[in-house]
Amino acid sequence: VQLVESGGGLVQSGGSLRLSCAASEIVLDYYAIGWFRQAPGKERMGVGCISSQDDITYYPDSVKGRFTISRDNTKNTVYLQMDSLKPDDTAVYYCAAEQWGLCGGNTYDHWGQGTRVTVSS
Repeated sequence: VQLVESGGGLVQSGGSLRLSCAASEIVLDYYAIGWFRQAPGKERMGVGCISSQDDITYYPDSVKGRFTISRDNTKNTVYLQMDSLKPDDTAVYYCAAEQWGLCGGNTYDHWGQGTRVTVSS
């Protein structure tokens, strides 16, 4: 099973990007999808999750109000909309899928390869 992230790139501070997480072998609607990022020299951290039940979303305070996760089941794709980006958001972003997950743990079954986001000041 392969998750494929796309949409990364270079953006100025205050700008926006939308990342995509797509899959071809699983139905993402049956999975909780977590988004994570890892900056150079730092540990990986979660930036949001959408539950497999009722599409409830969760965000840490560091991105709440700026990042939004949504699904397009017709495209079997989950999006991470990132607004008001800051240089501190610079990182490689990953999506991960947990079947029937509720965003309560860190037991993801599948991971993507990551997409790089660079926010310039």
